[in-house]
Amino acid sequence: MTTSEQPSPTSGPVRPIALITGVGRSIGIGAGIARRLAASGWDVAFTYWTPYDRRMDWGAEPGAAAAIAKELAEAGARTAAIEADLSGPDAPTRIFDEAEQRLGGPVTALVLSHAESVDSGLLDTTVEAFDRHFAVNSRASWLLIREYGLRFRSAPGTATGRIVALTSDHTVGNLPYGASKGALDRITLAAAHELAHLGVTANVVNPGPVDTGWMNDELRETLVRGTPLGRLGTPQDTAHLVEFLCSAEGQWVNGQLLKSNGGAAS
Repeated sequence: MTTSEQPSPTSGPVRPIALITGVGRSIGIGAGIARRLAASGWDVAFTYWTPYDRRMDWGAEPGAAAAIAKELAEAGARTAAIEADLSGPDAPTRIFDEAEQRLGGPVTALVLSHAESVDSGLLDTTVEAFDRHFAVNSRASWLLIREYGLRFRSAPGTATGRIVALTSDHTVGNLPYGASKGALDRITLAAAHELAHLGVTANVVNPGPVDTGWMNDELRETLVRGTPLGRLGTPQDTAHLVEFLCSAEGQWVNGQLLKSNGGAAS
C-alpha cells in the first residue's frame, strides 16, 4: 500500500470523516461521491488501485489520485489518498489505520464504491477470475464493514454512522461481477441489523447505467432508449443520493436496496 501526498489540513470546525473506496479515476462514481461529500462538509479518505485501471480497457489515469485530493482540499476537506489492493485480506485494517492516522479521527461514513469487473459468462469465467471478483467485491467489502463496526463509536441513542455500498444487477455475460455484487448486497443489508446497536445505518445503492468510460456507442444508445428520462446516469446523480443517506436527514433510511437509475428498464 502506498499513499499520495496529503494537502495541508484546513482550519475550522471539526468535520466528520468519510472513507470512500474505488476513487481511481476523475470521471468515476467514487470521485463524484468524494467531491459531493467534501462540498457538504466531510473530510475524505479514499482508496484507489492503479494496476486495476491499467489492465482495463480505459487504462490508468496518471496523477488522478493527487488531482482528486487537490480538488477536495480546495472544497475545504482534509484528504488522505491511499493506494490499496483490496484483494488482500489485510488491506482493510491498514486502510482504516492510515485514514485515522492521517485525518486524526474515526471514520463516520464508509462508502464502498470499488469493484473488480471483467466481462465473462458461465462458460468462459476462469476460477482465478471468479475468486478475484469475490475477493475484491465481496470479501473486502465484508472486511471493511467489519473493521468499521469494530472501531465505530457513537453516543447512545444516536444514529450517526453510515454505510453505503454500490451494487449492480448485471449478471448475464458478467457472471463473477454480478454474483459477487449479490453477495455484497447481503453483507451490507446484514450490517443494517447487526450494527444497529452502534447507531449505524447501512444501505445499498444501484446506480444503474452510468457511463464512466466503459461504454461503446451502440451500448450507450441502447441504454438511453431504455431510460424514460432519455439519458444515462452521471456520477453526480449517485453522489446526491449517497450524500442524503450520509446526512442526518437520511438516518431513517436503513436496510434498503435503492435503485437510482432514472427508471431504466432492467
